[in-house]
Amino acid sequence: YSAGQFFFEYLVVVSLKKMSDGRYEPKITYQFPKRENLLKGQKEEEERLLQAIPLFCFPDGNNRAPVTEFTSETFSFVLTNMDGSRKIGYCRRLLPSGRGDRLPEVFCIISCLGCFGLFSKILDEVEKRRQISMAVIYPFMQGLRESPFPAPGKTVTIKSFIPESGTELIKLTRPVDAHLEHVEFQALLQRLSPHLILHIFASAVLERRLIFLAEELSVLSQCIHAVAALLYPFIWAHTYIPVVPECLLDTVCCPTPFMVGIQMRHLERVLDQPMEEGFHPGLQGSAAVGRVGDEEEILPIKLQNEMLTSLNRHNNNNNVHTPEQVNALVSEAFVQFFVRTVGHYASHIKWNKNGSGTFQERAFCKAIASKTNRKFVKKFVKTNMFSLFIEEAEKSRIPQEAYFQQKITEYHEQKKHRR
Repeated sequence: YSAGQFFFEYLVVVSLKKMSDGRYEPKITYQFPKRENLLKGQKEEEERLLQAIPLFCFPDGNNRAPVTEFTSETFSFVLTNMDGSRKIGYCRRLLPSGRGDRLPEVFCIISCLGCFGLFSKILDEVEKRRQISMAVIYPFMQGLRESPFPAPGKTVTIKSFIPESGTELIKLTRPVDAHLEHVEFQALLQRLSPHLILHIFASAVLERRLIFLAEELSVLSQCIHAVAALLYPFIWAHTYIPVVPECLLDTVCCPTPFMVGIQMRHLERVLDQPMEEGFHPGLQGSAAVGRVGDEEEILPIKLQNEMLTSLNRHNNNNNVHTPEQVNALVSEAFVQFFVRTVGHYASHIKWNKNGSGTFQERAFCKAIASKTNRKFVKKFVKTNMFSLFIEEAEKSRIPQEAYFQQKITEYHEQKKHRR
């Protein structure tokens, strides 16, 4: 994500409106900024986006009733554009201030930038201002919109005036490791055993169908983002819906790969659908409902055991780690897996005089000394995520993922020293 981009495209408020049949329908009641003078294509895309947002802000359907108390929750969703690019919706569902029974509303920030921690902090500021008045939110968001998105490790400061408190300076810092800024591995480790995490990873690496089950929207979105992040430096390129709205539940009938989150209340309805084989881990104490059965055998056993040791060490470690340390420790185990299996890819790209490269797949697979590693890689090279990664690598001699390259170099240096 390039620094200097707009932080966000829209802030919308989605409220529940009572319909004539007594049901509640989510509707956008506030939008900032309002877009003028859009070209026809842009206008159509904006309309599509604004129609989809309410469904994802209230994916749990229309069975709602006003309440006096409600714990605000944070979750996110992903919308894929026609060209394959993605927009992320960061949501805070909260109860407007007041007395008596009220309906929750959702503040949703739409951005092309994946940085969950940063946007959670922005939503904290939005919620704080909402308790005072809607009018106080606008200048804060305007200030944010005029600020450039910081580079990794850098901070942007936003001035914001609050009645009775005066001018506040809000500092927003982007994490140094850009590939870990949209993730909380802690959420995954708290809910799933290291064994189960590896089975999910194995299924994701071979681009199978994954349905995650939990009731809370925040749990679903955190855990699915975490699983997608385990695939770094590769990117999940198929259907990806952290929380599936009720009206889109038949997504699970797709014959293509998908990674989706479904609320427990819809489980029976989902299991009644004519589904292809897949893996359905429960994220809240419930067991995995479906398995293919070979999850234990997908990853090379030696590497699998090393990852397991690494995850167990983290689980049994009584030292309190910060979320950033947890992210770094967990990520390291999975990045090393890819370094050891496919880290030699660059030496099997043949460069032409015109500067473009051609990947030599057979030589690449043959170069792997370990039989079990080779067996895994022969399957992995057929995946969409590997093809996309190689397509990018063939375009330029300058590697895309600097962090991954650094880990490959470190691994080779260590190997030399051992010799």
